[in-house]
Amino acid sequence: MKKIVLLGASGSIGTQTLDVVAQHPELLACLAISVGTNISWLKDTLRTTSFELVCVQHEKEAILLRNEFKKIRFVSGDAGLLELAVLPEADMVVNALVGFVGLVPTLAAINAHKDIALANKETLVVAGELVIAECKKNNVNLFPIDSEHSAIFQCLQGNDSRCIKRLIITASGGSFRDRSREELRSVTVKEALSHPNWSMGAKITIDSATMVNKGFEVIEAHWLFDLPYEKIDVIMHKESIVHSMIEYIDSSVIAQMASPDMRLPIQYALLYPDRFSIDGAVSLDFTKIAELHFNEMSTTRFPLLKLVIEAGIKGGTMPAVVNAANEVAVAAFLKGQIHFLDIETVLQKTVERSIIKPIISITDCLEADAIARIIAAEIIQGG
Repeated sequence: MKKIVLLGASGSIGTQTLDVVAQHPELLACLAISVGTNISWLKDTLRTTSFELVCVQHEKEAILLRNEFKKIRFVSGDAGLLELAVLPEADMVVNALVGFVGLVPTLAAINAHKDIALANKETLVVAGELVIAECKKNNVNLFPIDSEHSAIFQCLQGNDSRCIKRLIITASGGSFRDRSREELRSVTVKEALSHPNWSMGAKITIDSATMVNKGFEVIEAHWLFDLPYEKIDVIMHKESIVHSMIEYIDSSVIAQMASPDMRLPIQYALLYPDRFSIDGAVSLDFTKIAELHFNEMSTTRFPLLKLVIEAGIKGGTMPAVVNAANEVAVAAFLKGQIHFLDIETVLQKTVERSIIKPIISITDCLEADAIARIIAAEIIQGG
């Protein structure tokens, strides 16, 4: 029985993780969850499913929940997240948090010798060098949940990573893949949140539309698979059937394919190396698919893809700066404070105004994040 802690339980990845756990009660148990501010979802869930420990964002809500669910222990805030991350009874921490907030709990869990199933991109984008070093130091396994990185991980099984010629990361193109840049000037939040293939949270859906998400995945792949950036390619694949590929030095290509369903990479991360059936999973019918399309990615059409990858190549605190600016800009767009294409402007100007430093410790990441958020907010306000 593998005992897990789930950070970010009420989001898209979190709810699908709970679905996977429920399908394998003899193999998996979820001891603790965090939910942020989604209290209505939490109450509905706690009426049918019990956990030893639950973290919410605000202490006032934790107090009310303690009175209603007396058999469950409630904690709150950043301190609560850290308590979940190092829970002694747990074997694995599933990090499905969104944003920079996921970094510190990941490092805490690693230092507590917990294996990590990682959906929180920012952990590796902002502090990949530190995270991988701590995993090695503590003999901790890091399993990717992103469909692209899970695909690469699966394609590596039984093969020598030294024989990789290149990774080929596929991109659906997001909500606006068929629109010109001129058409993007007036798109709405509702339109941006309508992804053609995947059901995801709001921020990652916007990041998919700007292609920031794909740039982050290139940085993640660099750290996860210890490959230089020149060996990582991105191509457009609208169907989201081929989740990523590896070309080996003999020019053979191995691809991982499946219908879009995030439960597959989640389950593979939780139960690796074993495979099990998934209720409701849809098998591929190649006679109905008929065609798969692949196109070159345009950094003119998606300038933030280039900016993010360049941030990864430059290293130091540059990825932390880009990530912070992106979080601020996306939040502003979702609130209707800026237009869609303004996200690009905020990121570009924040990078131009930031001082990039080497990362020696987690403090460097925290400081870079805080300063970049201030700069991005000033840019949004017209400063």
